[in-house]
Amino acid sequence: MKLYHGSTVTVKCPDIQQGRKATDFGKGFYTTTNFEQAKKWAILKRNRERGSKAIVSVYEVPDDILDREFSVFRFDGATKEWLEFVVNNRRGKESQSYDLIMGPVADDQLYATIRLYEQGVVTAGAAIEMLKTHKLFNQLSFHTAKVIPLLKFTEAIEV
Repeated sequence: MKLYHGSTVTVKCPDIQQGRKATDFGKGFYTTTNFEQAKKWAILKRNRERGSKAIVSVYEVPDDILDREFSVFRFDGATKEWLEFVVNNRRGKESQSYDLIMGPVADDQLYATIRLYEQGVVTAGAAIEMLKTHKLFNQLSFHTAKVIPLLKFTEAIEV
């Protein structure tokens, strides 16, 4: 399976310690199976850092990566469980640890809806219904050193 990571630099050797803690699934190394999503992340990061490059690093991982002996948390779409997990992580409250987490990306467009839920403006059910109107991209995040070696760097693409 191919995975993509958007950044301002080529990432041949991913490091889970470089990630921010208050993200969708907590501190880790984030990838996606969608090249366009990684490209969007790379361009967003480049624009924040003005003058840097936008680069998508490409990796190969075993197709059965989610079915191995690792601790995996997998969300099948935007569910209440996913919504609460993302909100808790973004608040720095999630304490469960997993090797790998797979689920939808809570990008800026989706996060407006998530904020309404956080503020109590809409219920979890209403937020999930609102999220169903968006195209959801997935992300696979790596959270422990034992799963990082599964990422085999293949190339970097400047976008």
